Amino acid sequence: MTERKVAVVTAAAGAGIGAAISRRLAADGFDVVVTDTHERRSGELARALSEQHGRDFTSFVLDVSDPDAVAAAMDRVVSERGRLDVLVNNAGWSKIEPVAEMSLQTWQRCLDVDLTGTFLGMRHALPHMIRAGSGSIVNISSIAAYETSTEHGAAYSAAKAGVLALTRVAAAENGRHGVRVNAITPGLIYNDFLRKIYPDEFFSGYAEKRSLVGRIGQPDDVANLTSFLVSDQAGYVTGEVYGISGGVYPHG
Repeated sequence: MTERKVAVVTAAAGAGIGAAISRRLAADGFDVVVTDTHERRSGELARALSEQHGRDFTSFVLDVSDPDAVAAAMDRVVSERGRLDVLVNNAGWSKIEPVAEMSLQTWQRCLDVDLTGTFLGMRHALPHMIRAGSGSIVNISSIAAYETSTEHGAAYSAAKAGVLALTRVAAAENGRHGVRVNAITPGLIYNDFLRKIYPDEFFSGYAEKRSLVGRIGQPDDVANLTSFLVSDQAGYVTGEVYGISGGVYPHG
């Protein structure tokens, strides 16, 4: 059993929030397990972390919408690493279609990844954490959960709102077991993949016209908040939702 705390991060490959969280938690001293549907990029990040920190990091392919795969993944982590201390549910999927035109496939896929995927991660990580008497889960939601807007799409917004309710109930159920559960609602956190989802005019003037701090969010902004929430410094924090949107959508 490793003496280092072990963190699993979903959708951790590439250049987005998951990879930034993985890098930050590795720097914090966690043994990070990098999971994603993209095998090559996951392996590349794990190897880069291993070279940077001088210890072995694990990566493997994981589709969070596959119940059997998620169960096997959490069991594998505990079998190989001896413990599971932190889970960051970061995986997400979106396709913007108006409700009046939305296909059932779009609706179902979005819920399968964004909401059910978050549930499955928690469902199969929590028993390990409960047995250990400690653990921390951070669910990555979105300001789409609150906004009255067409920018995100109804399926994504509904799924991310569901993540918040799921977070609060899981926190209420598991605090007595020493497990904390919190959520983060990012606003626009830039990575190149977003260009495939949103038109160019969505980004035009965003920093100047909408952000109160004069810039677009970066993946490290979310990673920094995650680092705090899974740390002992946040030992009295559970069932909370933290916005990180540059003031675009503050909420209480």
